[in-house]
Formats: sequence, structure tokens, C-alpha cells
Amino acid sequence: MDTPQTAICSAKGCRADALWVLVWNNPKLHTPDRRKTWAACDEHREHLSQFLGVRGFLKEVVTVADWTPEDARDAS
Repeated sequence: MDTPQTAICSAKGCRADALWVLVWNNPKLHTPDRRKTWAACDEHREHLSQFLGVRGFLKEVVTVADWTPEDARDAS
């Protein structure tokens, strides 16, 4: 994910500024403490959250303003 000042939505083809950080982890690939992130604009927040949630990957959703990279180990 880009820095919070320049985060762009992770949805395919979307170039909107991200307002949300979706924190996730795939337990089949990652250790329990590892956190990955996707950025989301308002329009794609729910869709991306559902995609991760259905798979049991979504851990939390926070605003870009409230997100700091220290919030999750190995966020990317």
C-alpha cells in the first residue's frame, strides 16, 4: 500500500484516493501475527471487505487517517 498521504484504492481499475485501510491475513500463507493491507475508497470499501470477509481473512477496517504502519507487523 502507498503511504497514507497518497494511498490509492486497491480495487481493480480504481484510481480514487483511499479513505480506508483493510487489514487482513491469509492463515494458509501467513503467520498469525502477520498483517497485510488493502486500501479502499468509499465506493469499494464494502466490496473489498466482503471479499476478504467471506474468506475469513479480514481482521479490521480503519480510516487512512487513523492508520499507522506500526499498527501491523509486515503491513504491505
